[in-house]
Amino acid sequence: MGSRVLQVALSVLLAIMTATTVGLIIAMVTKNNNITGSTPAPPSSPPYLIGLGRADCTGPPAEVPLMGYANAGQTAAGIHTRLFSRAFIVDDGQKRVVFVSVDIGMVSQRLRLEVMRSLEQKFGSLYHRQNVLLSGTHTHCGPGGYFQYTLLMMSTKGYIKSAVQPLVQAIVKSIELAHENMKPGRIFRNFGKLEQSSLNRSPQSYKNNPQDERDRYSEDTDKQVTVLKFTDSDGDGIGVLSWFAVHAVSMNYTNRMVSSDNMGLASLMMELDKNQGLPGEGRFVAGFSSSNLGDVTPNTRGPYCANTGLKCDYLNGSCPVGGTKMCMGVGPGVDMFESTRIIAENIYKKTKELYSTAVEEVTGPLHFAHQWVDMSNVTVKINSTHTVSTCKPALGHSFAAGTTDGGGDLNFTQGAVEGDPFWDGIRDALVGPPSNETQACHRPKPILFSTGEMTWPLPWHPTIIDVQMLLIGSVAVLAIPGEITTMSGRRLREAVKQELQVDGGFRDLEVVIAGLSNVYTHYITTYEEYQVQRYEAASTIFGPHTLTAYIHKFTHLSRAIREDSVSGLDSGPEPPFFSNLFNLLPAATADRKPVNTSFGQVLEQVYPVYRKGDVVSVTFVAGNPRHSGDIRDKTFVTVEKFDNNTKSWDVVHTDASWETRFHWLKGADRHSNTTVEWFIPDSAPSGVYRIRHFGHYKEIKNFRPVILPYEGQSDEFTVAASYYSAT
Repeated sequence: MGSRVLQVALSVLLAIMTATTVGLIIAMVTKNNNITGSTPAPPSSPPYLIGLGRADCTGPPAEVPLMGYANAGQTAAGIHTRLFSRAFIVDDGQKRVVFVSVDIGMVSQRLRLEVMRSLEQKFGSLYHRQNVLLSGTHTHCGPGGYFQYTLLMMSTKGYIKSAVQPLVQAIVKSIELAHENMKPGRIFRNFGKLEQSSLNRSPQSYKNNPQDERDRYSEDTDKQVTVLKFTDSDGDGIGVLSWFAVHAVSMNYTNRMVSSDNMGLASLMMELDKNQGLPGEGRFVAGFSSSNLGDVTPNTRGPYCANTGLKCDYLNGSCPVGGTKMCMGVGPGVDMFESTRIIAENIYKKTKELYSTAVEEVTGPLHFAHQWVDMSNVTVKINSTHTVSTCKPALGHSFAAGTTDGGGDLNFTQGAVEGDPFWDGIRDALVGPPSNETQACHRPKPILFSTGEMTWPLPWHPTIIDVQMLLIGSVAVLAIPGEITTMSGRRLREAVKQELQVDGGFRDLEVVIAGLSNVYTHYITTYEEYQVQRYEAASTIFGPHTLTAYIHKFTHLSRAIREDSVSGLDSGPEPPFFSNLFNLLPAATADRKPVNTSFGQVLEQVYPVYRKGDVVSVTFVAGNPRHSGDIRDKTFVTVEKFDNNTKSWDVVHTDASWETRFHWLKGADRHSNTTVEWFIPDSAPSGVYRIRHFGHYKEIKNFRPVILPYEGQSDEFTVAASYYSAT
């Protein structure tokens, strides 16, 4: 008995000593790890394959209508900043998804169809309608001409092949570059609030939403910036995707230069920060994408009458003298250029902050789902006794009023819930009245154009719409085919999140709205906002229950992903690809030059000395920029600095740079000039500089057109801290 007790005691003592030893070893290992600062072991799941690519998509910077404001006089006449397509590919070993952010007003159905055809030719079935999402940044200063439906073709002079091809080729090239750059990497996400960069431009509509719903939110716009940080396997940053809800309309309808506006400039700022080169160069890719921006403006000081300086009638968005055209939203800067810079800088700085502090890793499998839907004929059962339906497309009277970001030319006002006998009579005589069925379906919208019933020379609006979503681990991206308002986006995000999390899966899910994606269908408001019939509601073309239909369709896709039944989804009715498109833009005429001059010759020369902060200006005899053809990856302008060590000239800016402005002025009798401006930044080193201009002109030889290159060069000039230091 005694020996047995002794054995037990020794066994207990041995166990205690063993546990103590193990504890000391663990403590020592932990201490050593803390001393060396080593990071925790990476997750056991393999990293994604990630590829990023960027391509210049700038189209013709002359005579082509700029897409966004539907202003007939706003045709391209130079370059403010270049436009880019930025592609992000993620592969988990089983599936692959592609997100592309493009510096254009919106992705049209025609553009998407042409891109998908080109991708199929290059990659077969690897990239397809289900896993490729194309989203526009919504700049209103990019060339139009890439539509196939009559209404939008009319506003941009038809289908312009010279404007479409650079877009298609650049989007495909950005995807191709991303495809070639794929390598193991990781994704991190982060969120933050950005103030003083957005304002609700239709607060009356927003306030018509239920009080208890509005009480859940402290703001009437979404202030959240959502960031995805992409790194390689060593942890080095290779790119970022950022979503923020604001219209890219800091550049107003008086601008005639091609411009990527605030979102595109934010991308350039981030890329220049990381790449330290010229715009469009370097491996770091920064995509700043649109979100639920339907009722959100960057003109944060609100609308004022341009002719009096007084505040507009906010309800109708008009002025006592000049009507809606004089009522203009005012940004935070002294002019549209400074406002663009301020808003872009705010978005860029917040994104950079969130990028730098992103530590929450995105993991998990990829998913995607897509359907084509006839949005003119969707019926949704909302309870046991009631169903609601969408309508054939139609635009209301307030559509013609425009917004405080760009008012209409005629005597229409926002908030119209009754028609106008004068304009209705003109409409009936030209295109016929809307049917009783369509009028009843859209009520209380007074229909100006029943576009769903107008088919000559082609249908005026699309009815077959892409509904698509991507899941990258814990981040869901919804492709919205239009401009969805703040509250509409909130309802849609919430519905998708609830559906995906029904069985307790997809925890910590973040749902992101990617606006202006795949096909353009104008606006999407809530049912309550629709009743007010401001511009956004009048432009909700599928009627008062449009949002309900989208929620129904997106939750259907979410359910298929959750239940792993995406393969069983019906693809839906395929959209048309029209062949009989019209083009109203005439060919560019041959160029002429003043007597005793040559193309590229300087007409107005630079000064010999400038200070930092000054503006250098030089004017050349020029040809029509349309004669330069495909201008992607080229430049009309270089600012060059002389290097005393190498005795050579280094390019410090191109026409893609924020600091330069390339103006083209079409004169009489086929004469034209180009003026190049360089806004000298405070960071510019002192030294000797010059400005060069490159272009092409057309002449007729032997009754045949011939296009020839030319170039011009300013005198050398000195940039100094002061005029005195240069002497």
